[in-house]
Amino acid sequence: MTGPLLRIVGDRNASEVKIAIIQTLGLILTKGGPSLRAFVPQFQTTFVKALSDPSRRVRVEAIKALALLMPISTRLDPLIKELVSGSLGKSSQSSTETAGAVAVQTATLEALSIVLKHGGSKAKLPESIPSALSAGKELMVHDDEGVRESGAKVVGAACGLLGVDVTSEFVDENILSGKDSSERRHGRAHCIYRILASPVGAELGSDIHNKLLELVKTYMSDENRLARQGACVAVGAVLGSAPDASACLAAAEPIILKAMDLQQPMEIHQALAAGLSTAVRLKPDVLAGKEGLALMDASLKLAMSGVQRVQWSFNDFLWLALKVEAGEDGLEEYLSIANFDNCKAMKTLFSKVLSRQKAMTTIEDF
Repeated sequence: MTGPLLRIVGDRNASEVKIAIIQTLGLILTKGGPSLRAFVPQFQTTFVKALSDPSRRVRVEAIKALALLMPISTRLDPLIKELVSGSLGKSSQSSTETAGAVAVQTATLEALSIVLKHGGSKAKLPESIPSALSAGKELMVHDDEGVRESGAKVVGAACGLLGVDVTSEFVDENILSGKDSSERRHGRAHCIYRILASPVGAELGSDIHNKLLELVKTYMSDENRLARQGACVAVGAVLGSAPDASACLAAAEPIILKAMDLQQPMEIHQALAAGLSTAVRLKPDVLAGKEGLALMDASLKLAMSGVQRVQWSFNDFLWLALKVEAGEDGLEEYLSIANFDNCKAMKTLFSKVLSRQKAMTTIEDF
């Protein structure tokens, strides 16, 4: 089945057909695993070519499929080299003839970050991962916000592979110093999020961590909306990777509560929900007990706000923070310290919404 499917993906098919074929190839990879190792080069060529497709859904499915290919892929260096080249707009295929330079750059960066995350440890050539980091650094200040955010994903994935020393040097030279602009602040905020959420995030020294906390707090009051949103996500990674979680929470809480005010825009609230979700993913008990009560109360208030998208985002956060999947222990812990009105509201939300929720619905995994 695999050979014929790989041969018919071609450009002549409608996007819906391409999507179906790529999804089927992904299912075959999931079922077949190592028995498909002989097809890895053809899979790789097919999925990389699909990154330049005019249809966004085709590009998204190709990225997902590359993640499924990583467990059986062995020659990662040529793939990383090709994706780095494509992300910088140096692909052999003409971007303008396919989906446009920005869309192709974004998809290629997303694919590069996925490849690094799921298979980067297999890279053998010493220049492979540093070249990806260099591409991410260049594109974290791109004119397009989507390219900046995807470039930050590559930076985080590469730093997670290259270790503390390289990451510390990168942070010093590219985040804590250098030129300033709204684009750079937005790109830096997302890089802080991705680096601190990576395996190396918790290993950075307290000196660098404290400097990143202060920078994120500054960006949370930035005049540029995108920089503020990026900082609201990043502050969660700062909390979740902090060497001293209590001290970090005490320092960050006032600015976080200010951003949780009901008068703030919906986008800021959604970004904060994503950030706080990152914090509890990295450190599940970071908001447990009386230290995190103020943020939990504010989150409950936003989960009951009149804006549906904000409700959904904070439902996701509370589902994580209360460990709903494991039962009612998290709820009982909150009820033991919250005031009467909040206890009543949280019980209602838990029974009617959170207990029926099976997984995260609106917030992406990092």
